[in-house]
Amino acid sequence: MSSSAKKPTDRVSWVWHGVYALVILAIGASLYFASKRIDYSWHWERLPEYVISTEGEEIRASFDGFVEISEDGKTLTMTEMKGSGRETFSGFSQVLVGQGDLVFQNDVLARKPGIRPGPLLIGLWLTLKISAISLVFALPLGLIAGLGRVARNPAARNLATTYVEIIRGTPLLVQIFIFYFFIGTVLQLSAFTAGVAALSVFTGAYVAEIVRAGIEGVARGQMEAARSLGMSYPQSMRYVILPQALRKTLPPLTGQFINLIKDSSLVSVMALTDLTKAGREVVSSTFSPFEVWFSVAILYLLLTGSLSLLVRRLEKRLAHD
Repeated sequence: MSSSAKKPTDRVSWVWHGVYALVILAIGASLYFASKRIDYSWHWERLPEYVISTEGEEIRASFDGFVEISEDGKTLTMTEMKGSGRETFSGFSQVLVGQGDLVFQNDVLARKPGIRPGPLLIGLWLTLKISAISLVFALPLGLIAGLGRVARNPAARNLATTYVEIIRGTPLLVQIFIFYFFIGTVLQLSAFTAGVAALSVFTGAYVAEIVRAGIEGVARGQMEAARSLGMSYPQSMRYVILPQALRKTLPPLTGQFINLIKDSSLVSVMALTDLTKAGREVVSSTFSPFEVWFSVAILYLLLTGSLSLLVRRLEKRLAHD
């Protein structure tokens, strides 16, 4: 009975898998024919060098001065224009200046052989870095604000509510401008620090609401039972309520962390070369907008997909405990 009962179910499951495959094929075909209709010339071969460059390391001038190249072409010497400074370079594969040329600080003089990350990979690293640091600050900030939202103290509760409502009620882009142009100017913050602060404060407000919902989702009897055992309110919250709330909040927290990675693209307005800004720069160099933005989308998808997979495994581990 059991084996015969499974067969119709398996058959229906395969049918729906086939429907899914057909839908994906239809979407792919639609994109293909749409690209044909707009008469766009695809140049995917231009992209690899912007992910991993094989041009090697650039040698740049440390000061303004004149260039001297040895007779064998293996040594390049910079002589400071106003001063006695001298700097010698060797081991390069390509010289980009000529004998006696006047060059200025940070001008590219030559290139060393090797492989280095391209602008898209550098932008991806900055996106990952600013998202990770913002997450480190957003978690404790959100936890404190979430505990304040359910606190018995009216001052703590009102302060947490005011913070959450103001941050959630204003656009992130406006908050980035405030942190960068106003708070950053007053406190003399770098663009990176201002970006981390804006993303942390913004994400912390949403984490606070997730924490509040998780705590309120735990049965009230849990707190009463903990207090009846002689625990104080902070002990009951730490050892009984929060561990249970964590399991309930993992899925929404994951979604918020994914949003943080995507929201980090807005820091490009602060002259930070994250993945989005790097994509714009590559588009201006290659004139291949479709290829570049599809590649940027895939890189973002790799980041968010990896985070989702990691948290899914954590959920399974917590479920077995």
